Amino acid sequence: MIKKTRTDIETVVRVAIPSPLRKLFDYRLTDASSSPPKIGARVRVPFGRREVVGVVVEHADDSSVPESRLRRIIATLDDEPLLGAALIRVLQWAAGYYHHPPGEVWLSAFPTSLRKGVKTRRAVAEIPRADTEATDSPPELNSEQDAAVNEIIARHETFAPFLLEGVTGSGKTEIYQQLTDRLLKSGKRVLVLVPEIGLTPQIVERFRQRFGVAIAVLHSGMGDAQRAREWISAQGGEARIIIGTRSAVFTPIPELGMIVVDEEHDGSFKQQEGFRYHARDVAVMRAREERIPIVLGSATPSLESLLNARSGRYRHVQLTKRAGAAVPPEIQVIDIRRQPLSNLISKVLHDEVLAELNAGHQVMLFLNRRGFAPTWFCHDCGWIARCSRCDVNLVVHQRSAQLRCHHCGAEQVIPKACPKCRSENLHAVGTGTERVEQGMMHEFERFGIARIDRDTTRRKGTLESMLADAATGRARLLIGTQMLAKGHHFPAVTLVGILNTDQGLLSADFRASERMAQLLVQVAGRAGRGETLGRVAIQTACPEHPLLSLLLKQGYPAFATQALAEREAAELPPFSHLALIRAEAAGRDAALAFLGRLGPAAAGVTALGPTPAPMEKRKGHFRAQLLLLAKDRGALHRLLTRWTSQIEDDVQSRRVRWTIDVDPMGLF
Repeated sequence: MIKKTRTDIETVVRVAIPSPLRKLFDYRLTDASSSPPKIGARVRVPFGRREVVGVVVEHADDSSVPESRLRRIIATLDDEPLLGAALIRVLQWAAGYYHHPPGEVWLSAFPTSLRKGVKTRRAVAEIPRADTEATDSPPELNSEQDAAVNEIIARHETFAPFLLEGVTGSGKTEIYQQLTDRLLKSGKRVLVLVPEIGLTPQIVERFRQRFGVAIAVLHSGMGDAQRAREWISAQGGEARIIIGTRSAVFTPIPELGMIVVDEEHDGSFKQQEGFRYHARDVAVMRAREERIPIVLGSATPSLESLLNARSGRYRHVQLTKRAGAAVPPEIQVIDIRRQPLSNLISKVLHDEVLAELNAGHQVMLFLNRRGFAPTWFCHDCGWIARCSRCDVNLVVHQRSAQLRCHHCGAEQVIPKACPKCRSENLHAVGTGTERVEQGMMHEFERFGIARIDRDTTRRKGTLESMLADAATGRARLLIGTQMLAKGHHFPAVTLVGILNTDQGLLSADFRASERMAQLLVQVAGRAGRGETLGRVAIQTACPEHPLLSLLLKQGYPAFATQALAEREAAELPPFSHLALIRAEAAGRDAALAFLGRLGPAAAGVTALGPTPAPMEKRKGHFRAQLLLLAKDRGALHRLLTRWTSQIEDDVQSRRVRWTIDVDPMGLF
């Protein structure tokens, strides 16, 4: 390294720039007499032949770049830093922990327009602020809720992670609001993270009705101008409550007093593309740096959080009964073996749906598969419509008369004749939510039907409209995927039908049974939240499956205890640590060869692979993966650091697109 003293060279500014390189870039000041831009401020700098926006990360007295090659900052965009010291430390930690290029990590903290260099005053001026008015008063807490609030608020001035485990309908949101009320009165602000855009309108409305303060809302479904406006209202302190999906964890918030992660178990908190962070884990680290409490709420906590609670790293607060007069729903298992099914609905379930609707109640039917059918099949020669760019079948969407790939987005018109044998004996095989809706339409349309999935809620405002129809009773038969199952409160729903549970019981993914149990409990929790007793009907061809039996007879805590014991015996997370290195290339062998050049794993780290990915071809590229497993987290990260350095020095690696996924949620 070429070092120079401060008298030889002016202050060096290290800038995070969005690029695939895992490094910071050194620049000179705009002119020798200018003051260095503050850490956390944005600057415009030359980068190659372009001008880009970056974030100041460090000031230094020396540089490894010769003085003659150091380029000057073009402009400082912010007089004051947009990111606070605690958030800066979180971003530095995240770049290292997830082994991701620091520029992409730092810039992920900003909305798109600010990444492009838009001045904050201009962004604020684009959208007027709406006034809020409190209309609701707090309900009386039961003894469990009151004890939970007091235990958490007692630790409000220090880092304290709480796992709030409460049965569905136990009033976890009310606890969040009671805590928020006390913190607002002390001048603090609160960040609430929710897993899905679909949950945002409902929880925002509850907070707006309760508190007469400005609330910032942040999620990917917003236009960039609106998102920038909300971000700046949070960063500038105007918003007192910030509610958002996973990326909101990086929002700068002055005087932050508490973080809430609602439905902390949900896989949507894990980013699956690009910077693959887990918002729940980042939130815990942020609470630690901010020295504030964090509340992780769920009726079905992740096994990672449960282990932390049971080992004493988290404080475990439990709610064992539903709030108000609501009682847990009755569970009924319907054995569908040797039973005729009409659009995946047995006669037993059909009759129960009809009875509940005739009685004036609401019914929810859950199937975690959208589209009309997962397969378009030729009965004469066995041809199946498959995506030309991915190793998957095309999904039938009958209403639009299309076959779609749910991975790359490819679409084509449904063929009327088989391209292989020219037969017209083609059939849709399997059932999705669209087919269930169509099958129920003739008999049940008079009750009002709402199908809520990704296909029906693409247009802005559609989801809110459908949820409003469900809440008011205009739609009394609700059909949907997990978008419908998470966190929604429909007091008139007295019957929930779960159409197929067997995929989670029979999957090769070691997390599948955990996800199955969480989804079953969450979906079942939508029933009987009002004054009428609720029922849950579960259709399965595996009624004697031990994990399903344990879950239904003894509840999620017993299931989780058994699942943790099995994970420990198998040395799988949370008793070990995983990283998944993925590679993709235009040629079938290039990705495998790339991973093969990484060499042997370090002591204490087991390498499984490299192997072709379970879906080897996706979006026209061939994919391979290498799974790393270690009991010692440090050994795993030291190996990843060595390998990333090795890859960046390998010229051949530039022909391959590769990613590192630390703590992957899915291996397939």
